Amino acid sequence: MTMNKHFNSYKEGLDLEFLREFCMEHGERRVMERGETLEEAGEPAQWVAFVERGCFKYMVHNDEEGKDYCTGFAFEGEFVADFPYCLDGDVSEVSIEADMPCEVRVISGQQLQALFDNDPKMAKMDVKILKNLFKMVYARDLDHYRYTVCSRYRRLLERCPQVVQMLSLKDIASFLNVTPVYLSKIRKEITFGKEK
Repeated sequence: MTMNKHFNSYKEGLDLEFLREFCMEHGERRVMERGETLEEAGEPAQWVAFVERGCFKYMVHNDEEGKDYCTGFAFEGEFVADFPYCLDGDVSEVSIEADMPCEVRVISGQQLQALFDNDPKMAKMDVKILKNLFKMVYARDLDHYRYTVCSRYRRLLERCPQVVQMLSLKDIASFLNVTPVYLSKIRKEITFGKEK
């Protein structure tokens, strides 16, 4: 299921068709089962994948709490990678895990870096992608201060209403940095609040 609006706003204003075509032409087709990892935190990041079917989640582990947190998602028609770490094989900051059965076209980060290095237009695209990723992550960070959890959830629903059908309550709660119980309470208030 493709998102109607951009969940991952880094794509806005970018024409990434060249990358999709490159992945489709040169990428290895992989079918991944739910829970299978594309990248593992603490290991060298290696891959860039175009998601033909399914959804991936980005996970970080909090050692002190002994818990995993979901920091983002990549949906059908999007790219999934620990970018820019994958370009140079730097240690991955996140684990990237299939959230459902997925089909992807995978290229190595080295292949993408070579594409950027061999064409000045592509080098500019590398910078644009990095700028847009930074803006997206920075805005999400600021939103934790600008908006209440309820407001962040409402904004998420306005931007991508399909997210509720695609993702588990646990993963959405983790992404919003609240407990599933608290998110369930917010959902009830949004759904039934006007009737009270």
